[in-house]
Amino acid sequence: MSILYILLTFLMFVDCVILVLLVLLQLPKKEAGAGMAFGGAATDALFGAGSGNVLTKITKYAAGIFFGLAVFMAVVASWQHQKSSGEALQEALSKGAAPATVPSASPSTAPAPSAGMSLISNLPPVQTPAPAAPKTPAGTNK
Repeated sequence: MSILYILLTFLMFVDCVILVLLVLLQLPKKEAGAGMAFGGAATDALFGAGSGNVLTKITKYAAGIFFGLAVFMAVVASWQHQKSSGEALQEALSKGAAPATVPSASPSTAPAPSAGMSLISNLPPVQTPAPAAPKTPAGTNK
């Protein structure tokens, strides 16, 4: 795993924690809810009377950073996967490796046919049922 991906994962974690805290600190639309339970009234004392607008803007930026990091991490992971696949293919081609084939049975495990017999003659004969006699109508004699 590259150092860039580890750094992006750490930034994503920090952004998630900040985003959760910002959502919990916001004032609810009504006077009851999770915002009041987790100290929503303290934001007025800390940030002033217009703290709802400030927290809303910061939350929007944190959410934008979250989505941007998610997309960027997906691109980096895809790029790393393509790079590793390409390197493996280039190594196989540089070594002159033949394409993978289906392994055949080794001579020691396959039954050897005798001089006058083929493998097909060792199979039991296939028995097919005889066709049923055609039914004649009840009023006709043959």
